[in-house]
Amino acid sequence: MPGPAPAPAYAEGGLGDVLPSVVAAMGVVGPTGSPSAHWELPPARSAVVVLVDGLGHDLLRRRGGHAPWLRSHFSGARRIASGFPSTTPVSMGSFGTGLAPGSHGLVGFEVLVPGEDRLLNELSWEDGPVPERWQPRPTWFETAAAAGVDVVRIGPGFFDGSGLTRAALRGGRFVAAQALDARVDATLAHARSRGRTLTYLYWGDLDKVGHVHGCESWQWGDELETIDRALARLAEGLPDDCSLTITADHGMVDVPMANRLDLAHDAELAEGVRHSGGEPRAPQLYCEPGAVDDVLTTWRSRVGDLAWVLSRDEAVSGGLFGTVHAEHLPRIGDVVVAMKGPHAIVDSRHHRPELLALVGLHGSLTDDEVPVPMFHVAARAT
Repeated sequence: MPGPAPAPAYAEGGLGDVLPSVVAAMGVVGPTGSPSAHWELPPARSAVVVLVDGLGHDLLRRRGGHAPWLRSHFSGARRIASGFPSTTPVSMGSFGTGLAPGSHGLVGFEVLVPGEDRLLNELSWEDGPVPERWQPRPTWFETAAAAGVDVVRIGPGFFDGSGLTRAALRGGRFVAAQALDARVDATLAHARSRGRTLTYLYWGDLDKVGHVHGCESWQWGDELETIDRALARLAEGLPDDCSLTITADHGMVDVPMANRLDLAHDAELAEGVRHSGGEPRAPQLYCEPGAVDDVLTTWRSRVGDLAWVLSRDEAVSGGLFGTVHAEHLPRIGDVVVAMKGPHAIVDSRHHRPELLALVGLHGSLTDDEVPVPMFHVAARAT
């Protein structure tokens, strides 16, 4: 039997607790049954929340020399869990709804659509189900807007109305801006307006650079320097009664090409696997009828030293996804795999060449992938 996998510490405060805590400090109370504020933050009229894609807590600590402004606030930063799998669509579901993955139902990068014998890419949402049906629970942007807060979400234009945005981040209005400085300008303009405002700024280029060049590369450091300067300008320009919170959706690990197994060239590992979902650092295997036990045995024998290899029941009972609602169980793989070290398992029959070429990867349970920072700069006057 495999050793226990280190489940994210959802109950100790995670990515899903950021928005409930921020809006509670603005006097917003969620509907009955919604998550309550995990942290009691100082009161603020308005709030800005920035999410930097790919800014892992431990990675930032190692490379903090590139981020003097963030480093100056590191002593007060919280180290919080993003969730499992540690990947953007899952984390955005938690960030937006305040729920763990098993409750909001966005449980992987690519997951089975129950009853349709096909995978859904929850990032691209190509040919996906109606997002509001796939994830019907209210978001905290919707809750804040219903309470009279002027909610604006700022990001690239193609995010507006996308499947993942509608599923995880709907609520308020969207303002498109491309360059980072343009997004900071739009954020400042909204935060300085009258009334209570909640402004969400997303920046994804750090993740892109890490994927292409590696998170230990000089290019990653250069991008972090750019972000740090923008955050310092944002903080300086906010009105006194507006708080600033900065967080991320996951970290990253550089994986050498020599450390990758390919199901397309490994008949033993591919045997009995009908769909290889998840992603290279956290495969989720949907098996042929009657093949689950054989797949589990084979994968434990072959990659058990490199990864935690769990049945769906073991992954769920072990708390990897938090509390899992019954309707979301079929979306989770029959076999759930999480890489321990700098290794990955790909499937070139299915994965796009662009994905196969990535240097930096994420999705698993390691300290370089799950923990993310939460910086909170309180309003200077209330």
